[in-house]
Amino acid sequence: MRLEHLTGELVTKTIARVATALLAAAVVVPGVARAQSDEIQVYDGGLARTGVFNLTWHNNYTPDGVKTASFPGAVVADRSWNGVLEWAYGVSRWFELGLYLPLYSWDHATGWGLDGGKLRTLFAVPNADERRFFYGANFEFSYNATRWDTKRLTSEIRPIIGWHLQPVDVIVNPIFDTSYEGLDKLEFVPSTRVAYNVSKSWAIAAEEYADYGPVRRFFPVTSQAHQLYAVVDHANGLLDVEAGVGFGLTDATDRLTFKLILSHDFNKPRAKP
Repeated sequence: MRLEHLTGELVTKTIARVATALLAAAVVVPGVARAQSDEIQVYDGGLARTGVFNLTWHNNYTPDGVKTASFPGAVVADRSWNGVLEWAYGVSRWFELGLYLPLYSWDHATGWGLDGGKLRTLFAVPNADERRFFYGANFEFSYNATRWDTKRLTSEIRPIIGWHLQPVDVIVNPIFDTSYEGLDKLEFVPSTRVAYNVSKSWAIAAEEYADYGPVRRFFPVTSQAHQLYAVVDHANGLLDVEAGVGFGLTDATDRLTFKLILSHDFNKPRAKP
């Protein structure tokens, strides 16, 4: 059996075991109240190279958003600024460890505040960006401030499925959020990306982010959140930039949001002459 087949089998088994364990925990441990979004991004299975540190700075601003708090004392979306520093380290060719800290926000009702932190474990098939079909899974474990969520502890289960069709990319993240109250209270919050690679360093994309509500019974369509983004990506070897503007498609969605993501690899090995 070829080495790449063995690696792929190991990654698949690891992802399956971690997903099973987390889903089991969601059943036995005492829903998620939707809060603001600190990270607006579709995961493509890309990992930091082994031994490399990466820093990604997420920022989003909502000039026209939902004007009521989702719960008493919560950050109000309208005219709010949210963001987080995401620290990542490439542990192996198929595993990346990440830490979101600090997570911060500002709104007119509560001002500036720290909103908690998150630990991230990302598993993906090696060299996902070079494969026609790729897959992976991301698991996040959050500790939330009272202004950010009604629950102190929440988690995200994010499968990653995609195709590089040259020059088009199609990526789906069928995400589930949990606050450890059972499988029937998992919330389905998928994201999707269709991109056209203009060149090796430029891409344009359409992304959709949704919140359907609990899997046991989805919200009515008018109460679901659906936001469509127009996105531009640029990579120059030193700094990766992703910028986009999102438009709400339902009354339960922020009408207009801007996002900016900056990413840089530290201690990256130099290319050989």
